[in-house]
Parts: sequence; structure tokens; C-alpha cells
Amino acid sequence: MGGSTIDFVLSIFMVLGGLGLFLYGMKMMSDGLEKMAGDRMRTVLERTTSNRFLGIALGAGVTAIIQSSSATTVMVVGFVNAGMMNLIQAIGVIMGANIGTTITAQIISFRLDTYAPLIIFIGLMMNMAFKKSKIKNLGYAILGFGVLFFGISVMGEPLKEFSADPGFQAILTAFDNPFLAMIVGMLFTAVVQSSSATTGIIIAMYLGGVALPFETAVYLVMGSNVGTCITAILASLAANREAKRAALAHVIFNVAGCVLVGALITIFPGILTWIQDTFHDPARQVAMFHTLFKVTMVVVMVWFVPQLAALVNKILPERPSETAVAKRLLYLDSTIMHMPSIARVQAHREILRMANIALDNLKLALEAFFKNDPDKAATALEVEETVDFLNHQITAWLVRLRGLKLNTPDVEKLGMMLHTVSDIERIGDHAENIAEYVMLRDQSEVAISDAAMKELREIGDAVVQAVTLAVEIFESNDEARLGEVDSLEHRIDGLARECVENHIQRLKDELCDPYGGVIFTDMVADLERCGDHATNISYSILGETIWDERRQKLLRVGDALG
Repeated sequence: MGGSTIDFVLSIFMVLGGLGLFLYGMKMMSDGLEKMAGDRMRTVLERTTSNRFLGIALGAGVTAIIQSSSATTVMVVGFVNAGMMNLIQAIGVIMGANIGTTITAQIISFRLDTYAPLIIFIGLMMNMAFKKSKIKNLGYAILGFGVLFFGISVMGEPLKEFSADPGFQAILTAFDNPFLAMIVGMLFTAVVQSSSATTGIIIAMYLGGVALPFETAVYLVMGSNVGTCITAILASLAANREAKRAALAHVIFNVAGCVLVGALITIFPGILTWIQDTFHDPARQVAMFHTLFKVTMVVVMVWFVPQLAALVNKILPERPSETAVAKRLLYLDSTIMHMPSIARVQAHREILRMANIALDNLKLALEAFFKNDPDKAATALEVEETVDFLNHQITAWLVRLRGLKLNTPDVEKLGMMLHTVSDIERIGDHAENIAEYVMLRDQSEVAISDAAMKELREIGDAVVQAVTLAVEIFESNDEARLGEVDSLEHRIDGLARECVENHIQRLKDELCDPYGGVIFTDMVADLERCGDHATNISYSILGETIWDERRQKLLRVGDALG
């Protein structure tokens, strides 16, 4: 009796150990393939068009290569959050990912566990003997592939013993209830966060000789299709509204697919009979159902992508607080911390958003000044609080991102972004100063001569043009337009000198209010500094060395102007 109990416990340990090896091997395989092809795959996804069929093809292709629909879906949520992909594109890619993920089950269904030690050896040698990262990553993926099948072989013998046990058979009988089987498949997948792992384990049970009813396996697979949505949901929690819509679309699509296919096999049970008659190996039957299930979902649902998008937009409508000038980050969140390859792109978009807010606020402050409008000045002061908030938040995120595993050019670009954020914030400060001059004029009834106002309008227009150009160059990375920046810089410097000289002459001729003259000279200094910061932003695209040289030159010119 004692020996029998020990054998039983050891068998459980063998099954659990084999399961652990299986799950770890699957993760190794997915991680290795994603590292090997991830950057290229992300680039392909980023450039997808609004054509839903192309999106499906790309989603299927990428997922087939990196062997993880969860990874593809998380990438899609990240792209939507970064504004690089719209909801229609995202739904298409998510549909394709559902097809691509079936490749894993197809591979596992072939009885390759006999060759597991050889596969492990080949993968280990590739990972250890080669220095080239792509070969090392491929070796790591092959090693994971071998570990996966070794896990199946470890589970095989004890599973065969369990399959003959009446108690174990009774447990399997409990899963004859389709609803219960779907719930179990869903919950298990939500825990391991991989529908491929759940399907793979079901196939491994067949490979180990467990007599699991085919109908039960079918409903477990369908349940796993819903459970896998948890990964996208978690990725979207800290993301923007559009990313949450992409995750919700994923949930609705998978639930609707389960309802659709569940109804089909209930009304037409001959579908399952046909699969069993066509593919005699139980493991292959599960793999083929998994593939047919996913393909059917996509074939039916692809025609309703616009309606699905409209539905999630209705469920998650835009909130007033989610406007372009909301005091919160739109493109930087925790989802990028495990996707370094798109981290810099998201940071760039957030900085560009901040730059546009600062530019619009500069225009608003100037409009308030020239129209002597305290209400608009008050609005400009409120917007400046958002610019300051973004400055602190983006700076903190850039420091965090520099700690990720990025290549040298990306690290340097993140360093330049820190300088750029500072320049944008300074433009915001000068816009704040201009808005405060409006308040001073309103409170003290300070007069500024028509000649002085004309000069301020001229230099103000030039500065707005320079900041607008700087934002466009930062967005497009267009070095060819830097000549325009130099021309505007010289013009602004010249106008600033003329303003100061003309002001001194007006003071001598007693043609202006001395207090108004103070506001005038401060205003000129603010505008001239805005021009300098615009130049810094423009030249930041060339790198830190050239940026620093330009900055030192501008500081010398600024000091010369007083």
C-alpha cells in the first residue's frame, strides 16, 4: 500500500514537472522567436494599412512567426495607444493573430517527443556557440521547442497510468458538460495567459494516451479562446481610450466566435464527426478543430469589422477629459516597458503632442496680448499648467526608458528628447510671461505705442513661424528644412535688435510710457528666446554634438543682445 502511494505521488510529480517543462519550453520558443524577428515584425505591423484583409494576413503571419497571439495582441494595443494604428486596423490584425496562433497546436500534434533530446542539443549548441544575436535567439527558440516536447515525454508514462484509473476517468467524465468545459478552459488560459499553451496541453494529454472525449476537448479549446483575452485586457488598463477599445474588440470577437461555432456544432454535430473521420489521430483532430474554429471565426466576422468598431465606440465613448490638452499622458504608459522597440516612437509622439500644445498656447497668448483680452490670457495660463505637467511626466518616462535594453542610436535619441522637452517647456514659460503682461496691462492701464505694437506683431509672427517650423521638423525629421530655420533665426535676431534700438530712440524722444517700455523690452526678450528654443528643437534631429554646438552659439548671441 505504502509503495503504491509513493508511486502515485511520484507520478503526480512527473506530470507536474512535465507540465512545467512544457509551459516553460513554449515560453522559451515564443521569446526566442520574438527576439529574433520581433523588431521586423513590429515594423511590418506598424506599416499596415486600413485594408482589413491585409491586416488579417499580417496578423496571421506575424503570429505564426513569433508563435504568440498574446504577444501580437499586446503589440497591437501598444500601437493603438501610440496612435500608430487605428481601431479598424487593430481589429483586422487581431483577427489574423487568431489564425496564426493555430500553428503552435499543429506543430505539437506531430509526435516529435522522441526527438526532444536531439532538438534540445541542437538548440543549446546554437545558443552557446554562436555570437550573432539572431542565431542565438533562433537557438533559444529551438531549445524551447525541444524542452516543450521533452515535457510531453515526461508526462507521457504517468498520464497513461492515470488514464486507466477509474477515479481519473470519473474526473474526465465531469467535463462532459460543455459549459463546464468552456469555463475550465477559459480560467486555465486566463492563468497561463496563452491559449496555445492550453490547446497544447490538451494535445499532450492525447499524446500521453489519455482518453479525453473529443467533444470535451473541443469545448476546452473554445473556452481557451475567451480566456486568452485577459492578456490584452491587462495591457490596456493603463492605456488610452482607443487602446481599451481594441482590447474590448478582441473580447467581443472571441466571445462571438465561441457562440457562433458552438451553435454550429450543436446544430450540425456531423462537423465533429467529419473531423474525427478525416483525421484518425486524436491529437491531430484537436489541432485541426482549433485551426478550423479560428478560420471560421475570421471568415464570418471579417465582414462585420466596421460594425464591431462602431459597437466598441458606443460602449466606450470618448470622455471630455480625454481631449488633446488633457492634463495626462496619452502615449506613454506601462505597456511600453516590455516593448522597447516602440518605446522611443511613443515618447516621440508624446513630445510632439506637448510641442503642439505649447505652440497653440503661444499663439493664444500673443492673440490675448495684441487684443488685450484678459480672458484669453487666463486660458493661456491654465494651458501652461498642462505643459508643465507634461514636462515633468515625459522627463520621468524618458529617464525610465533609457534604462531599457535599447540600441545606441535609440539611447542617444532619447537623450536628445530630454533636451527637446526642456526647450518646449521654456517656450511654454515664455507664453506664460506674455499672458501675464496682458494681466499687468489690464490692471495698471499701461500704454504701449502703436509703433511698438507694430514691431511686436512683426517679431511675434516670425517667432510663431519659427516654432511651427520646428514642430514640423521634429515630427518629420526633415533635415532639408534646417536652412529655413537658419533664415528665420537671423530674421528674429535682427528684428530683436531693431526693436531694442527703436525703443531706446522712443525713450529719448519721450514717445512711450516707461512702464510700458519695460513690458515691451521683456516681451522682445521672451520672443527672441522662443526663437532660440525653436532652433534647438529643429537641430535636435541631427544629434547631441551638433545640437550642443548650436545651443552654445545661441547662448552667446542671446548674451550679446542683453
